[in-house]
Amino acid sequence: MLNSQAKRIFISYKRNASPDEPVALQVFQALSQQHKVFIDQTMSVGTRWAECIEAEIRQADFLITFLSALSTSSEMVVAEIETAHHLAKSQSGRPIILPVRLAYQEPFLYPLSAYLNGINWAFWKDAEDTPRLIAELLQAVYGGALAISEEKSKADLIQKSQPSLLPRPFPSAQPVSLEMPEGTMESQSAFYVERSSDALTLETIERQGVTITIKGPRQMGKSSLLIRTINTAVNAGKRVALLDFQLFDKAALTNADLFFRQFCTWLTDELEMTDKVDEYWNMPLGNSQRCTRYVGRYLLKEFGNPIVLAMDEVERVFDTDFRSDFFGMLRSWHNSRATNPIWKQLDLALVTSTEPYQLIDNLNQSPFNVGLVIDLEDFTAAQVADLNRRHGSPFNASEEKQLIALLGGHPYLVRLALYSVASDRLYPTELFANAIAEDGPFGNHLRNHLFRLHNKQELVQGMFQVIHQNTCEDERIFFRLRGAGLVRREGRVVFPRCQLYTDYFREHLRG
Repeated sequence: MLNSQAKRIFISYKRNASPDEPVALQVFQALSQQHKVFIDQTMSVGTRWAECIEAEIRQADFLITFLSALSTSSEMVVAEIETAHHLAKSQSGRPIILPVRLAYQEPFLYPLSAYLNGINWAFWKDAEDTPRLIAELLQAVYGGALAISEEKSKADLIQKSQPSLLPRPFPSAQPVSLEMPEGTMESQSAFYVERSSDALTLETIERQGVTITIKGPRQMGKSSLLIRTINTAVNAGKRVALLDFQLFDKAALTNADLFFRQFCTWLTDELEMTDKVDEYWNMPLGNSQRCTRYVGRYLLKEFGNPIVLAMDEVERVFDTDFRSDFFGMLRSWHNSRATNPIWKQLDLALVTSTEPYQLIDNLNQSPFNVGLVIDLEDFTAAQVADLNRRHGSPFNASEEKQLIALLGGHPYLVRLALYSVASDRLYPTELFANAIAEDGPFGNHLRNHLFRLHNKQELVQGMFQVIHQNTCEDERIFFRLRGAGLVRREGRVVFPRCQLYTDYFREHLRG
């Protein structure tokens, strides 16, 4: 029976995975005796499903997230954590995130590292550990803290890490060591597909005083190329400050003074320098002038060595009132290299999934049309064939053509399909037969897209129009859907990005 101190709890986990689902269900059953606990077990996929997930996270006091080698690569688990993180910033810290590592001792990869590294964790070793975990979670719900809190205890846990075991591959895939197709790829990955733009990007970052823009829809490999660029910069003796604009809170994105101050403070912290933002903010100048003086007269001058300012997800600023001031400032830094040598010490690397030219009124104030501009595109048929060979050719020639017909050259989905078959999880015939099924090979990915469309009726209507009429009347909506990786355009005709999206959203979207 629920008592007056009952809390609302949302359980985030990867379905049909072990130990994730069994542990999640045991915790659900135990905590439900005293609290109102939500777990996704019975809902059918559809618009109401997405609405329910978002509403439950919004109302929750706590989000318990179970993190394993599989769930940390789940798009839906990451989306739920991201949603809770951003809601907490506008809801007085609610929901509180309670991360539980399920025998998982690897470092959290970005972006999970940004959300979870700074908060307490719990650790579950095996089935015998479940009662202790339940007691620890109950204590946390009533105001206690999860056990792993200090930096040393976190480091000790991670230091015990062992290489994760991947599913047994087909004999045809041996001796290839498979790699899960999730997140940012390591620079030396055997499955990284180099595109023609890669060599030019890496060559450019080795020079001094450069501006690079990497554009493309979601899951095109932008962040992977950025990481390769960063590694090349470090090897060239440069210091890199990576700022992910997703982590700016909502308050900063509605207040120019707060945003520019946070930008300077964050950059200072990344460079591990003494924060002198208050000193420069006392000057009677505009925000972009204060920020420029702070970076040029303090950070660049005092640091003394070349700096790469790498900015990911900069489209977060596009909807703000001060976007022209901020991007105009970056453009002025680019231009200043010609007259002031100190600015040659600063490289700019910008990553965006949204077409910036539609959102910046004066192109002379844009940093996105100067320097090197890389527009990433889907894999070609030849690149898909090469990637198939690298996986041990799990698809024959006919199946490979069928795969391209279903997915086009979508980098993430192609890798996911190849991994799913090469790792002996299913046969090509099963993959094609269950492509849009909830528990199919792409179910997690498709549900994540549906979840992100939730409560954005203009995007739902735009996608509906694309599917049924091959057009998108609102140019701004088109670029938002394109940035999300859902649509493409050939001439004046707009299509879903691949046949998989056509089939799925035709079934699940209502105009």
